[in-house]
Amino acid sequence: MDPVLIGELLAGLMFFGIIGFLLLGFPVAFTLAGVSLMFGAVGMWLGVFDPSNFGSLTNRYIGYMTNEVLVAVPLFIFMGVMLERSKIAEQLLLTMGKLFGNLRGGLGMSVIIVGALLAASTGVVGATVVTMGLISLPAMLRANYDPKLATGVICASGTLGQIIPPSTVLIFMGDMLSGINAQVQMAKGNFAPVPVSVGDLFAGAILPGVLLVGLYLGWTILKAIFDPASCPATPVAPEDKKALLREVAVALLPPLMLITAVLGSILGGIATPTEAASVGAVGAMVLAGLRWRLSFRVLRETAIATASITCMVFIILFGASVFSIVFRLMGGDNLVHEFLANLPGGTLAAVAVVMFIMFLLGFILDTFEIIFIVIPITAPVLLALGVDPIWLGVLVGVNLQTSFLTPPFGFALFYLRGVAPNNVSTAMIYKGVLPFVALQVLAIAIMFIFPEIATWLPRTIYN
Repeated sequence: MDPVLIGELLAGLMFFGIIGFLLLGFPVAFTLAGVSLMFGAVGMWLGVFDPSNFGSLTNRYIGYMTNEVLVAVPLFIFMGVMLERSKIAEQLLLTMGKLFGNLRGGLGMSVIIVGALLAASTGVVGATVVTMGLISLPAMLRANYDPKLATGVICASGTLGQIIPPSTVLIFMGDMLSGINAQVQMAKGNFAPVPVSVGDLFAGAILPGVLLVGLYLGWTILKAIFDPASCPATPVAPEDKKALLREVAVALLPPLMLITAVLGSILGGIATPTEAASVGAVGAMVLAGLRWRLSFRVLRETAIATASITCMVFIILFGASVFSIVFRLMGGDNLVHEFLANLPGGTLAAVAVVMFIMFLLGFILDTFEIIFIVIPITAPVLLALGVDPIWLGVLVGVNLQTSFLTPPFGFALFYLRGVAPNNVSTAMIYKGVLPFVALQVLAIAIMFIFPEIATWLPRTIYN
């Protein structure tokens, strides 16, 4: 049998073998590395894989550890966890709920707005969903909100951290797409390609994030108009309004200034993502200290949570590197290229198929696991077909956010289920998120029709 065919067959079997082992419950990082090593051994035995290829792992791991851009990941995680552990996020939720309470659907709209603000300050989806579930869900239920609407709003708003900067997912995708785009352009004979940076993806994700927030708010307003019983008002006493405005200013302005300083410095070219992340981490501690919420216990819990999340992400990245080497050097990249390039419908059909596969993988894998597996395999092919790397990165972010919401395996649903009271059933949560899943699909369709939503702002800012 042709060695090339044998290698491509092994690469395909390895991909599905990894999915099978993950469904059995094995840890992701060790599954990626272990299954890849087993198939690599079979490839060596059949003469289609050279074991010396593993020598490149050392340089790749050192590259990860010395990559200045990736240093921003633990710093942004620290910033978000500090805001959550010091109760700043909780105060913001409670205060905004009071501000909009006198409107039908106002409590739901406040959750969406706060979800967007938390997304711009944390980038950690699980923490945001749990925080809003613990604080907002009881308040919405006491206000006689329909449990389906309440849970849908909380899940959808909590997942905005996937796409609104400073999303840690966008940091990794920006780093990967930068290298892949340079390789693809040089293969085409362009030895001075326009670089793709994390700042480009951050800028590209802002308008899609605003689009999603607008769609969520629009749905809540429609519910308030056509089904007012599902989201009644919770009026604030007139004599409390001045005090409420002061409370809103105290709760809202400091986090908003921090977000503006961090994202503004990145988008304005004043600081790199890593430098801005360090400012954000220090700024979060300053905010906690100003509110007498910074203690050794809070600092210790924040450091432990940051180390835990960071280690989880990077050990998956190391395991995915083994998979990437074995898959590509056994001919898997050629297999993917032939499959995508020959699809009827051209480039857009290829992008749609990749998005659909990533959406399905979102049922069983975490976001980081998906991008570490799928992006190195498919992005070179898509970029070679002429796909804009910024549009692709932002589209992937929105798509993965959709899979986070979709029943029955959306991770956001499990996060909320863990903190929801017993009188809120799992079926209610599933039914509640379905309209927001439809809004996510609508946003993806709009981005397909108008890719400028993702590409206009970075081109305008960075010329």
